[in-house]
Amino acid sequence: MNETIAVVGAGIAGLLLARELKARGEDVVVLEKSRGLGGRLATKRVEAAVFDSGAQYFTAKSERFAGLVAEWAARGVVAPWPGASAHRWIAKPSMNALGKCLAEGLDVRRESKVLKVQRDEGGWELTIENQKAWRAGSLVLTAPLPQSLALLLAGGVALPQALMGELAALTYHPCLALLLTLEGPSTVPAEGLAFSTGPVRWIADNTQKGISPGVAAAVTVHVSPAFAAEHFTKTEPELAALVLPGIESHLGSPVMKVTLQRWKFSEPTTTPAQPCVWLPDLGLGLAGDALGGPRVEGAALSGLALADQMKAKVDA
Repeated sequence: MNETIAVVGAGIAGLLLARELKARGEDVVVLEKSRGLGGRLATKRVEAAVFDSGAQYFTAKSERFAGLVAEWAARGVVAPWPGASAHRWIAKPSMNALGKCLAEGLDVRRESKVLKVQRDEGGWELTIENQKAWRAGSLVLTAPLPQSLALLLAGGVALPQALMGELAALTYHPCLALLLTLEGPSTVPAEGLAFSTGPVRWIADNTQKGISPGVAAAVTVHVSPAFAAEHFTKTEPELAALVLPGIESHLGSPVMKVTLQRWKFSEPTTTPAQPCVWLPDLGLGLAGDALGGPRVEGAALSGLALADQMKAKVDA
């Protein structure tokens, strides 16, 4: 039997899980459909401007995650957000740097889009777009749950009915990010600007954040979950026309270029009691922020919790 563990998804849950498994001597391969690493720890370049387009920062409230963050800080991989309180952490030089760091030393196969997964007596067979089918002894899915469940459904894999019902009921808020290149400096506070009402949820100036020194201002605007759900399919110009007039006073300079980033599965709406799923009889695990909690720390702790459960099974 193939003893390789396949981890689908190179977000922070999948990468931390893979690192834990490899440290125990396991043979682990991470499959990621995109070119980037880190999931929503995402950075996007638009000409000379650089934007953190997904998660803007993360916090460390648990002892376990705080210990990891302290290690990353000592290595210069993360640092406190400039101008903000020290409990907000950012990766250096930009948020996707943390995913790149966590992938070091791992067998990560990017641009490997898994289309379906099938279970047989010998383990798992993974169908990968434009590649040969690939086999593994155990399988971990860390993509957003609707995507993970779709892979199982496509391969005819049936989960226990109660579990399937619980997982299928977990939903996500979408997110829309407008990435604005300004003609001059912005008037956005260095620590960013949060809104409790209205269509906009968050504004941050990546130039002040230290990410985009090549332009006068590179501003990330995240709209609210309700606004994103209502207007998710609108075009870039349509969204700009709806959003920009209401925030002009916060920008301080004319907008030179607008780029839209859509996140269909941005933030889980609820969190179940268990931070991960491990089905030893199937050799199947699921992890991610939908199980561990809606923040970067929640996704990280979910991956670590699954590694713990898989270790417990090996040690038993």
